[in-house]
Amino acid sequence: MPGGRPARDHRGMPIIEVTGLRKSYGGRPVVDGVSFAVEEGEIFGVLGPNGAGKTTTVECVEGLRAPDAGQVRVAGLDPRADRARVTRILGVQLQQSALQENLTVREALQLYSAFYPAPADWRALAEQLGLTDRLGARFGALSGGQRQRLSIALALIGSPRAVVLDELTTGLDPRARRDTWQLIEDVRAAGVTVLLVTHFMEEAQRLCDRIAVLNAGKVVALDTPAGLIRRTDGATVITFTPSRPVADLDLAALPAVVSVRHGEDGQVSVRGTDETVGPLVALLARHQITAHRLQVTTPTLDDAFLHFTERET
Repeated sequence: MPGGRPARDHRGMPIIEVTGLRKSYGGRPVVDGVSFAVEEGEIFGVLGPNGAGKTTTVECVEGLRAPDAGQVRVAGLDPRADRARVTRILGVQLQQSALQENLTVREALQLYSAFYPAPADWRALAEQLGLTDRLGARFGALSGGQRQRLSIALALIGSPRAVVLDELTTGLDPRARRDTWQLIEDVRAAGVTVLLVTHFMEEAQRLCDRIAVLNAGKVVALDTPAGLIRRTDGATVITFTPSRPVADLDLAALPAVVSVRHGEDGQVSVRGTDETVGPLVALLARHQITAHRLQVTTPTLDDAFLHFTERET
């Protein structure tokens, strides 16, 4: 990846700072007091339902829109007042963008290289992103995954310190999406900070160090993926059908058990936490009880997302 910089500890100084950001259209607030800071070296996610203000927020970060109030700084610079300097620090992959259909991959890379005083080696970038064998292909002939690889290359060609990726994997098949996730991890490993806008929970949980959840133009939660999940107070549910009855008193005495329920088919459902699972399995083993169709369901980022957005709505 560009520059070959080593990955930095994401607890460093913020490279992107958003403070009290507000933006309205036709008198309707779309972004209403958003604040967060992206630390250098991390993958910072922005999640939210449609219309939450995600794209407007990152467009203000990119300098494409002027906020009505509040402050945005990229490496200490105003994205609009210092636009020329910010474009050398911040690479951008827009949510909706396209090149001229007849433009080849090579021509696109050469063209974008000409925009920067010290661009990355576009040939090396093409090789790192798996585009070398498609350099002569026209944009209109590229698959969705290849277009996304090219989008990443164009966002990185200026050797930025940070890059904004806005819903990068929308419309991709599962294989292309996972390949793109690996590319994003490679970008961060090369020392580039990533601001990732997404609505895929699995994507956010795998990639992001921290996540800001937006709803109705406000940040309703900001934490690590694991931290967001813990804050939902969701239970771990262990369901199984025992080979013979097990005493409810024994189950209720296990660590962190909230409830024990029985289904008509003999299924037992124990609600607790992760701390409940091991002792439950040990209890069954001591009593030589086989747990048929054992299933453990734990809270996910989907649960956290619904918890925060539905509560605020």
